[in-house]
Amino acid sequence: MTAEIITIGDEILIGQIIDTNSAFISKEFNKIGISIFQITSVQDDKDHILKSLKEAEDNVDIIIITGGLGPTKDDITKRTICEYFGDTLVEDKAVLENVEHLFSKYIKTPISEINRHQALVPSKAKVLMNKYGTAPGMWMEKSDKVFVSLPGVPYEMKALISDEVLPALREKFHFPFIKHKTLLTFGLGESAIASRIEDFEDNLPDFIKLAYLPSLGRVRLRLSSKAMDKSLVEAEMEKQVNHLVKLVEDIFVGFEEDATIEKLIGNRLTELGKTLSIAESCTGGRIAQSFTANAGASKYFKGSLVSYATESKVNVLGVNEDVINSYSVVSKEVAESMAKNVRELFNSDYGLSTTGNAGPTKGDSDAEVGTVWISIATENEVLSEVFNFGNHREKVIMKATNKAFELLLKEISKK
Repeated sequence: MTAEIITIGDEILIGQIIDTNSAFISKEFNKIGISIFQITSVQDDKDHILKSLKEAEDNVDIIIITGGLGPTKDDITKRTICEYFGDTLVEDKAVLENVEHLFSKYIKTPISEINRHQALVPSKAKVLMNKYGTAPGMWMEKSDKVFVSLPGVPYEMKALISDEVLPALREKFHFPFIKHKTLLTFGLGESAIASRIEDFEDNLPDFIKLAYLPSLGRVRLRLSSKAMDKSLVEAEMEKQVNHLVKLVEDIFVGFEEDATIEKLIGNRLTELGKTLSIAESCTGGRIAQSFTANAGASKYFKGSLVSYATESKVNVLGVNEDVINSYSVVSKEVAESMAKNVRELFNSDYGLSTTGNAGPTKGDSDAEVGTVWISIATENEVLSEVFNFGNHREKVIMKATNKAFELLLKEISKK
């Protein structure tokens, strides 16, 4: 079973917005056994849309269209779909009532004739009611192919996929059973891991595939199994996952399906009844943001300081100016002082700090671009390590962020 996603909107093609809709749809479809054959982005242009619909119909079983369903003249998706299906637009009473309800409860302004046009849908379409917006989803079929048109607003699209589209697809089609298990590893590169597990990969059953998903400072290893026999998939996946974990045990930190590494750290701190505070310089708040993105982080995360400039390290964080003058801001001594001081400032059990040169220039330090010190302060000791993460600014920042997670998880796992 294959699908194509067609996103409509000039704003995607000119880079004004990022297409997150396709990533969400692809992930949700993969869970139920639908493979994405292609993702196509097209202009708000009738001929371009018609051509894409025809090509998709020739290639796949399911066509998902997002965007172009607004009330203004540049949103032409509904009219173009009508032309493709030889259909006409009709007013749907339930959709109009939904539009009126949304306006009366949330928008508090009179409904214009343009907004009423949101209730116009192709006569052959099954309406998928949008609880969070005025543009409905639409389900149409042609030559045993399914066409679904959805609004482009991400939270509206996600609700329609989860509440309407996936249940309807499960009812219409019979899907294979799919299972994924993703190992999170830190501290070893993709090629080194591949060399280590080469024999394991070569001997995997045909219905299980291994994918390497590297990012800066971490590599995810995803095992994917797909077959009609659920019991076969589950039994063989458990066997292969256990085997793979043993091969990478020294760099394995957990399963992505269970939690991200920052969530794993949070869970462990919560279990220990311990707290964390952070002082960031070169990472600019990335570490703190990753923790606070998780609900319940206030149980273990006390707070953070982005002491980016040298004077903020001195005036706010309390790093001794003589230490900076003697060793520079990118040094073990400054990193350790930052970690100890932020721990004391927030009265936390652990203090984490980063200081480094992300580039492209050296700034207030003579340390080479890419040099980063990471320190962790506890009640009894301060642990510090230095790294060189290269000469690309974003690469340095993300590698430092991921390395900080790795070191912190190792430290709290000693308890």
